[in-house]
Amino acid sequence: MRLFFGSCFTLILASAIGLGATWLTLTRGIAFGALTIGAWTAWPKSGSVDIDPYARATIARTGELPIGLGDGVAFYARTDDQGNMLDGRCGFIVSGMTPAARYWTLTLYDPGGRLVANTIDRHGFTSAEIVRDADGRFAIHVAPRARPGNWLPTGGIEQFVLVWRLYDTPIGVASGTTKEGPMPAIVRKGCS
Repeated sequence: MRLFFGSCFTLILASAIGLGATWLTLTRGIAFGALTIGAWTAWPKSGSVDIDPYARATIARTGELPIGLGDGVAFYARTDDQGNMLDGRCGFIVSGMTPAARYWTLTLYDPGGRLVANTIDRHGFTSAEIVRDADGRFAIHVAPRARPGNWLPTGGIEQFVLVWRLYDTPIGVASGTTKEGPMPAIVRKGCS
């Protein structure tokens, strides 16, 4: 009888640990093969046949369509370069240069993956519409109140996620060139 109860306890404990680890992985967006450059993290294999089971489950749960491996890569930022959470009540500047890419987009989402409602109905920028300075650098103000230049309104939400999608880029391809190219810096510029 003791062996039976011991076996049942072990089975229940193992199931709880396995299910808990799976739940944590799916809700935190953790997957194998992450590529991190500064505050930006991407999972280049999520759009390929080599996708790991946790990333596959996350995609099935969120309904997101990953970018194919040959088409590009999507980088996610949930913190600034100092590790502070991206808070929509604060101002941030996304600035610098981008890796080589034919086209890119920067979009602001809430933690649930939905576009953030705001008064001017602007949810992101593209490489075609961004205002740059003479040497090709840019600065995007991500803030609740209007700023001159490239302004992306946060709507004052508590937390947000920035998604930088690079199309037709060598970053993240299977050739091993995963650490090249600059990614824009994310710097906090005060809270209201």
